[in-house]
Amino acid sequence: MSLRLRLSLTLGAAFALIWALAAAWMLSDLRNQMMFSLDQRLVASARMVAGLLEQLPAIPSKGEGTHFSAEQLNIPGGMACQVSSLRGEILARSHNNPEQALEAQKMGFHDQMIDGAPWRSFTLARGDVRITTADRVIEREALNMSILLAASVPVGVALLGCLCLLWLGIGQGLAPLNRLREALMRRNADSLEPLQLQSFPSELKPLLETQNQLFQRIGKTIERERRLTGDAAHELRSPLTAIKTHLQVARMTDGNARDQSLARAEEGADRLHRTLEQLLLLARVEGSLSFDDGVQCSAEQVAKLAIQDSASDQRQRIRLHLPERLSGAPLQMPAVLSIAALRNLLDNGLRHTPTDGAVELSLETSATHVRFVVRDHGPGIAPDDLQHLTQRFWRNGQSTGCGLGLAIVQAIVQRCACTLHFDSRPDGLRVELTMPLQPV
Repeated sequence: MSLRLRLSLTLGAAFALIWALAAAWMLSDLRNQMMFSLDQRLVASARMVAGLLEQLPAIPSKGEGTHFSAEQLNIPGGMACQVSSLRGEILARSHNNPEQALEAQKMGFHDQMIDGAPWRSFTLARGDVRITTADRVIEREALNMSILLAASVPVGVALLGCLCLLWLGIGQGLAPLNRLREALMRRNADSLEPLQLQSFPSELKPLLETQNQLFQRIGKTIERERRLTGDAAHELRSPLTAIKTHLQVARMTDGNARDQSLARAEEGADRLHRTLEQLLLLARVEGSLSFDDGVQCSAEQVAKLAIQDSASDQRQRIRLHLPERLSGAPLQMPAVLSIAALRNLLDNGLRHTPTDGAVELSLETSATHVRFVVRDHGPGIAPDDLQHLTQRFWRNGQSTGCGLGLAIVQAIVQRCACTLHFDSRPDGLRVELTMPLQPV
């Protein structure tokens, strides 16, 4: 069902209900006023006849069979009139009276059945006579129905007119949505430029802004994927070429030279494997995939697991310093991401620290956060190069890594509301990684 039809049905039903209630109220009041006017006509006719009788010759005391015409009594058409004595003798009747006499014992208004038909009568006592005027209920209802029909026709026409105007108004009000749809249909599949629509309603501007923001996010995602693909193609070409070269040398040589070529090819394969793992992890962190596996780890557990996952042949060089009072609250982020971020910092420190030196890892906790401090004893980083540390595939002249470890740490920091700070010193680099803790 279209939005226009849905709105028209909803609002049209509401209009029809309101108009029906108003029409029923108006017609009910009109009917009551009509019946009141007809009753007043009976009263006025009875009083008029009483006034005429005072001007006519004396009516015989036994006046049965005495008839006056409706013109003589000045009775309106469709009404009957009867003049009777106090003893019930009929002294005069109009010619349109029914065969059965009218009930005249009760004063005022009275509903009675005469000749099998309902009548509405009014009896007025004036001196020694009683004047009764009456008309048929069926004629009253027919007159009332004709008036009600005449009054209901304009109401029905007005309601239909309002529904037509409502349909046209809703269509005009939804025209900006059609403009938005047409603008999207005319766009090229590769176009990510913001939509520019003039004279757009304020109620629909949030929709337009959200659409433009979606284009921006899609553009950033595509650009990120293109950059990742280009960087990966560039970075993977070198180790693949090196592996191929060493294998060719090993095929053409024997002895010690062959073993060295195979060893270097194995090193290239390890580097390639490590680079691929880092690229896949970076793509997952920057994407929308969920890492929540229900596992919760405390700060101490994260530190020990990160040390265990670091380079197996160098993990003994890591010195872990735990405070006496360490919070046992779990981290408010996926354990796999917290371990991966801290492991990359440790691997980076081990890579830049001499083989006889150590990498120090210390923890500091507060009520809401835990801070991991990784301290290496390498040559440090030039102040101008600190801003490039978290860029993809950036390496200084002395690095042997793939240039993705700190980029992954930065992506995890942005995703999980952490903070990352680098402090370069003459005797090494100090890195502070702060992660949120779950409230206790």
